[in-house]
Amino acid sequence: MRTVIIVQARMTSSRLPGKVLMDVGGRPMLAQELRRLQRCEGADEIVVATTTNATDDPVVALADEESVRWFRGPEGDVLSRYVGAAREAGAEVVVRVTGDCPIIDAGVTDRVIHDAITHSAECDYSSNVLVRTFPRGLDTEVLFGDALLRLGRMAQTAAEREHVTAGIYSRPHLFAVRSVTDSIDNSDLRWTVDTVADLRLMRALYEVVDISAGAPYFQILSYVRTHSELQNLNADVVTWEPVKPQAW
Repeated sequence: MRTVIIVQARMTSSRLPGKVLMDVGGRPMLAQELRRLQRCEGADEIVVATTTNATDDPVVALADEESVRWFRGPEGDVLSRYVGAAREAGAEVVVRVTGDCPIIDAGVTDRVIHDAITHSAECDYSSNVLVRTFPRGLDTEVLFGDALLRLGRMAQTAAEREHVTAGIYSRPHLFAVRSVTDSIDNSDLRWTVDTVADLRLMRALYEVVDISAGAPYFQILSYVRTHSELQNLNADVVTWEPVKPQAW
């Protein structure tokens, strides 16, 4: 099955505008993320899904520099961007990640891809976010192409269009889902960038761990767990989470 990672990214983030191109470890944050995703063995291609706004021209330029396909669509209707990007790339399996996760791990992403494809006969959607055990920032959601198209037709509210998979949460009876969890719960850690505090943590980690060279999740985790001062840098940041059915 042709598997495509689609990375949503834009410059007009409400909490930290321009974050996707801010410097982390000597490169734009999005470039660091794309290079880590390029290590995925289960993906055939990566696409950056950005907006048609002129403010996102630099995002397109970065994708070109990294030799990554890009797709442009509405700013608020992110789901429409995913549908368009998936169609253009000929995706049978769509992997959703966001462009503010410079420590995303190829091995973890591959694990979710493998889970979905292995259970394709009984699964529309698999992710490591339904039951959280991984740090935020390693988030990976995998949908089959037909499930994404169904979601695109069904989703009506602004929240469902913006948050892409929220329509699955609001219609649990229509989508067969699977959850990928780890043996140890590290969900207290926050490795995504929404605030200056988050950015400070990412920059600190890139200074002390060889993340640019592809340091895997367990290596980063080991360092963080033995340096509590790093965990405390963004411990007070509040994270938005969509409401999920209790059955999950």
